[in-house]
Amino acid sequence: MSDPVSIRTSLAGRRIGVTGATGFLGTALVERLLRCVPECQVAVLVRPGRRGAADRVRREIVRNDCFDRLRREWGDRFDAEIGARLLVVAGDVGQDGLGLDDDGRAVLAACDAVVHSAASVSFDAPLDAAVEVNLLGGSRLAGAMADLPRPEPAHLVAVSTAYVAGARRGDAPEKQLAETPFSPDVAWRDEVSAARRVRADAEAASRGPDQLAQFHKQARHELGAAGTPLLSERAEKLREEWVSRALVDAGRGRAQSLGWPDAYAYTKALGERALLENRGPVPVTIVRPSIIESAAAEPRPGWIRGFRMAEPVIISYARGLLQSFPGIPEGVIDVIPVDFVVAAILAVLAAGPDPGGPTVYQVASGSVNPLRYRRLVDLVTSYFRENPLYDADGQPIVTPEWSFPGRGKVQRQLQRADRLLTTAEKASRSLPMRGRQAEWTARLEERRTLVGRALGYVELYGAYTETEARFRVDRLLDLHGRLTGEERSEFQFDPRAVDWDRYVQEIHLPSIVVHARVRATPGKRTTPDRHERGKRAVLAPERHIAAFDLENTLIASNVVESWSWLATRRMPDADRLRFTLRTLREAPALLALDRRDRGDFLRHFYRRYEGASLEELREDVPELFSTLLIGKSFPAGIRRVREHRALGHRTLLITGALEILVEPFRPLFDEVVCARLSDRDGRLTGELDHSPPTGEARALVMADYAAAEGLELAESVAYADSASDLPMLEAVGHPVAVNPEVKLATIARRRGWHTEHWSRAPGYSPPVLPLAPRLMGRPRERAR
Repeated sequence: MSDPVSIRTSLAGRRIGVTGATGFLGTALVERLLRCVPECQVAVLVRPGRRGAADRVRREIVRNDCFDRLRREWGDRFDAEIGARLLVVAGDVGQDGLGLDDDGRAVLAACDAVVHSAASVSFDAPLDAAVEVNLLGGSRLAGAMADLPRPEPAHLVAVSTAYVAGARRGDAPEKQLAETPFSPDVAWRDEVSAARRVRADAEAASRGPDQLAQFHKQARHELGAAGTPLLSERAEKLREEWVSRALVDAGRGRAQSLGWPDAYAYTKALGERALLENRGPVPVTIVRPSIIESAAAEPRPGWIRGFRMAEPVIISYARGLLQSFPGIPEGVIDVIPVDFVVAAILAVLAAGPDPGGPTVYQVASGSVNPLRYRRLVDLVTSYFRENPLYDADGQPIVTPEWSFPGRGKVQRQLQRADRLLTTAEKASRSLPMRGRQAEWTARLEERRTLVGRALGYVELYGAYTETEARFRVDRLLDLHGRLTGEERSEFQFDPRAVDWDRYVQEIHLPSIVVHARVRATPGKRTTPDRHERGKRAVLAPERHIAAFDLENTLIASNVVESWSWLATRRMPDADRLRFTLRTLREAPALLALDRRDRGDFLRHFYRRYEGASLEELREDVPELFSTLLIGKSFPAGIRRVREHRALGHRTLLITGALEILVEPFRPLFDEVVCARLSDRDGRLTGELDHSPPTGEARALVMADYAAAEGLELAESVAYADSASDLPMLEAVGHPVAVNPEVKLATIARRRGWHTEHWSRAPGYSPPVLPLAPRLMGRPRERAR
């Protein structure tokens, strides 16, 4: 055994640099250094973000619950200690030169050692992003450290992953990959060049005319007549997603062709090779953890940040959404608590670089304390049968019997389910449903999303449940044995110390249930449900504006029904049948036009008012209101307008209906914006005075009104029923979907918007056709 190691003595008063401090491992490392190493300073290198690096560190690191223990122990001196001992450097390992300024270089030059934990840790990251960060990040950092003005370069501890071993069977030793049998010998520079070309090729392909037309078609299918700006924005978003998927597929395909499970392990493996080749005089140690999970003890049992690999699968199983996952029952799930990895890194820092050259430590459990897949499943199953999750009605969810099928079988089952649900969802979107019926389609979309997510889990993580590599930890155990007696228990990283039964059932699972915010208590809710919370939010006294659409939002009627009623008011009986048949014949074309562009539809449809007498319209509108519109109104909606007014909110009606028709609603609102037809000699021309308030025009109306009145749209509410009203809904901080049609129901559910279902007054029986009671007298020459 080599010389003893003392973490406190070796690291006390030193300055340690850390990249990736906003991540799971990095945050835990920064907290442990500050709490457990006397007078140690930590310099964190973080991307600045929109608000600057210091603000990002404050929000994403210091305010994380990882620091709760330190906050309690330091008490009133917490802020002062953090200010003195936590140094912030703006930089990016994804850029050549790290993007450092002179101050940043000076801080880095004063570091005695640097831990490089920054990584694109997603298993399905786009290929070029994984290459720039995982493959090149360590080399960039080593290059910057070698150029710093200091007598000797600082020690660089690079965090990799044990899965750089690839699809190996048997022992995977703690050695450099070049010294390991069966490790692919890949020219990493060629891989970098190829990844950058893939990005350029995908970008070019996404901009082809046929592909752009497909994105626009898909955007219109999702958003309907939402207006050109939103359709264009969504089409561009679809293009970016298409490019990202192409890069994800390219990364996965290239990795698997070389024997790695995914782009993360592939780029980390090549990153090790690049770092060792480019390190120059910088002494390097590589630390390879296996799958990092919640803390066993430090800073508290169960602490975790974000969902790791296993959590989505476990929670999906507990919710009854997943009943099988590929894997070998007797296979090993190689996981390690995050505090074990942190303690191992601290010990590596304290031991310093090996004079003989770069060394490797693996922090893994499978070779000395294996957690078998079947054992994990049994522990999870028994836990959730004793501590079930509960559905929306407060009833316990019964977990299914787990099976161990092959990965290919599960993938095929999920792919079939995904195709069926996608077909059903597309068909349902074409149906004229709204309100609670439309929510059925939204739930169908949610179910398809869940199936797609499960398929993603299988594709991403299936290889990790079937791995047969056993990561040796001989050097790790030797290092742990060199710690002084007191520190050996305080800085525990011997994988043999983990009691898997206790860790899984008493620490990890309770923690992820809380972290996932799933329902873990039975019975009816004693706290307000989601709907009630949404209602309270929109009726909060601090709201500024309440903007409403009219048709199918406050009344179950539309411009076609109003026109039909007025057109037949003075029409002879003989003409009514012809009028009805003609209207029914035109209905599909009108509906199609309305779905394409609401403004074009209104301009086209209002031509029918050409020649109508203003005097006769003014006579007939009050009866239209009392006999048709009142009966078709939603009492809950009218009450909501009055509730907003009672709270002092400004009420605004924005509708494409004609001014003369909305006049009876004017007393409810502070401001009414609607369509207006021009007239000549007391007769309407059929031409609008100005563009109808539809699509993005509604958002502009609201913005102008808010600016003129000194109000904030972020503190305002908007009510609408259709995807064509998306600009209006997106303009405010509190959108409300009212009796939404299918597209809006899907969007509202996906975005978590508040939804209201308002009904007509009971007892009202609407006529089969909206024809007016005939008024005896001279017919009107209005309908065309």
